[in-house]
Amino acid sequence: MNVREAARYRPPAITGLADILDQHVCERPDARALVFGTDRTELSYGALAATADEMAARVGSTGLRRGDAVGLVCANTAEFVIALLGAARAGLVVAPLDPSLPQSQMSTRLERLGAQAILAGPSAADAERISGFEIPTIQLQVAVSGRGIATVKVETVGSATRDVCGGARSELTDDDALVMFSSGTTGAPKMIPLTNANVAASVAGICEAYELGPGDATVAVMPLFHGHGLFAVLLASMASGGCVLLPERGRFSARTFWDDARTVGATWFTAVPTIHQILLEQSEHEYPGPQVVPLRFVRSCSAPLTTAAAHALAHTLGAPVLSAYGMTEPTHQATSQPLPHRGTFKDGSVGRTTGADLRIVDHKGELCPAGAIGEVWVHGPTVTRGYLANPAATADSFADSWFRTGDLGSLDEDGDLFLAGRIKNIINRGGEKISPEHVEAVLAGCGGVTEAAVYPVPDPLYGERVGAAVVVSRPDLVGSEEILQQCRGLLAPFEMPERLEIVASLPHTAKGALDRRAIRDRVLADSQ
Repeated sequence: MNVREAARYRPPAITGLADILDQHVCERPDARALVFGTDRTELSYGALAATADEMAARVGSTGLRRGDAVGLVCANTAEFVIALLGAARAGLVVAPLDPSLPQSQMSTRLERLGAQAILAGPSAADAERISGFEIPTIQLQVAVSGRGIATVKVETVGSATRDVCGGARSELTDDDALVMFSSGTTGAPKMIPLTNANVAASVAGICEAYELGPGDATVAVMPLFHGHGLFAVLLASMASGGCVLLPERGRFSARTFWDDARTVGATWFTAVPTIHQILLEQSEHEYPGPQVVPLRFVRSCSAPLTTAAAHALAHTLGAPVLSAYGMTEPTHQATSQPLPHRGTFKDGSVGRTTGADLRIVDHKGELCPAGAIGEVWVHGPTVTRGYLANPAATADSFADSWFRTGDLGSLDEDGDLFLAGRIKNIINRGGEKISPEHVEAVLAGCGGVTEAAVYPVPDPLYGERVGAAVVVSRPDLVGSEEILQQCRGLLAPFEMPERLEIVASLPHTAKGALDRRAIRDRVLADSQ
């Protein structure tokens, strides 16, 4: 989209999750909304809305009532989209859940929520994860005729509904649309309620930041049960009238990505840095070129993208690579680097606010001046009211409706945000405070290194020392000493890793960020 086209940009006219399709159903009912399945089946906005309405009616007939909470267990398939939108149109509160969770963790989440039922996809894996639960399961399967008419087959297993009095159900409000679970990498997952107003404000901010419109299309790289995939990919595309391709088998595949992008006519995509690195490494053989996939921009979120990787990706793809910053509590996106014609691109920043208010606060709770590092606080219409059934965590993380992110960062004179790591990740080496994210960025910039993780190593003298694990493209050519040599002069002496190992891979969470708990557990096990 050029500057002239941007002048015609229209913000989405939505009030929440239930009416996210309505404008385009009225204005462009035959336009593509979804592409999915092995045969790359296309579903129009009119057909998608009709199927979601059919789903809403089926759900209503089971005895579920407006305001009831339901779990959604499904991969990135058409069934996920229709279950989500149908439940929203029926007035239900939806909690998307990772379908790969062990059954015990799935059961705990559903019980804490006070879910009245489970919505599930058609796969055997989805059914197996939720078998044996006491609440009813509503399993659906979508079929599309040659004329583009979609129908949804619904099968209910178990009693119609049961009265669930426990969990967080009593804390839900009439305006709640979603309950998202935090990753739980540092403790029990928190339940984060998001209202329709939160959803509308977040989606509007994302659409406006990237000027998304009916001419845009993307591939759903990220899982839809996380905020990154749900808000930035699915809901922003649906609200703006764009098209989303859901990859075969409902998950990202580097092998099929560029063919998927060509098929849907992708104009943008968003992913975590790990996936960007995979695509970059395979670009020499896989990338079809900007003439085949003419991208307007590429977005990166959910973990820090190094400056070197961003530049390499932008050069290879011939499109700006924009880093964004967000988390579930502010309904995903809080800031983003701007499109080229909308502002100055600053290396190392995650851009300016896309609708939230930001402030940087020191350890005394006082505002920091421009350039000073402190904790990032977020406030505004996208921010949740707190955590369900967890007043202690709410008190710790919220102050006068400001969300205390736990991230360290600074705002420059222009309002651009620069992150400096997580407070809880800081390594304390004899009083010297070290940001593992900073050391990781330096390591990742070394020749041959594709990914790095930095962690504290327990030490009786200093308390903690710096340890690191790196993945390299050619283990036969790059060794630990060569990597450390490249770091000298870029890191302070106390920041230098005192233990560096080369590994085949690093553990990641479901959304693609480094799994620091898994890394920490492995380090502790090795030290015993």
